[in-house]
Amino acid sequence: MAAISEYWENEHFAPAADFTPGEGGVRKQTFDAYAASVDWTDADHVARALRVFESLLRRIDRDGRKGGGDGIAGDDLAELREAFGRDGIRLGDDLRLHTAQVSRLVLHTTQLAEPSGIHAELERVRRFGAEHVDDAIGAAKQLIEATAKVVLLERGLPVDERDDLPALIKQAQKALHLHPAALPPVATTSSPDNAESIRRILGALTSAAIGVAELRNRYGTGHGRLTAPSGLRSRCLSESSVCVFAGQV
Repeated sequence: MAAISEYWENEHFAPAADFTPGEGGVRKQTFDAYAASVDWTDADHVARALRVFESLLRRIDRDGRKGGGDGIAGDDLAELREAFGRDGIRLGDDLRLHTAQVSRLVLHTTQLAEPSGIHAELERVRRFGAEHVDDAIGAAKQLIEATAKVVLLERGLPVDERDDLPALIKQAQKALHLHPAALPPVATTSSPDNAESIRRILGALTSAAIGVAELRNRYGTGHGRLTAPSGLRSRCLSESSVCVFAGQV
């Protein structure tokens, strides 16, 4: 029980003041009291909570091996992997948790008239990023498409569902006065908007978005294929439990 409290408090959590004990022993009640204080909508809270889970899993595995066993049993590991997998988290053989850290992108959408399409695609990226990179690439392309449509909707412009992604991107950039070929005129030549570097940056943003669409055509979901794409995997930071959702091909 002391170890449970120590791991939570090492990550700056305290038991929830309004926690109501349920069924289970003292250890479960201790764990649940701390877990109830986690704000699962806060990316920092989630990252810290996952570090607690890792520490507890390694402690359980280590204690099992000290007793002459094989650590966490295979059936238990399989059940844990399935449970974490439902939330887009991969439990590695080293008992580290790998997840696509994109939840911070779900910000500043409360003022939008219709943000549900953006949220839906972000959720797909979050769930698929660590384990199913082809799905994450497909969701990334759809996220760009959904965002472009929201821009047009917010600016009171028509949305043609027949338009392809390059056309939508161009329309959205023009609506925001961010298209490199259609920057608004400025009063002075010294304004940054007159700088060629700004036009190159905006052009690069266009190319990056279109590049995601091309990557999806080759590697992502959305098309029936004769053979499954190969060479895709998530890219993890060295010595870190965080994985980037984009594929490495």
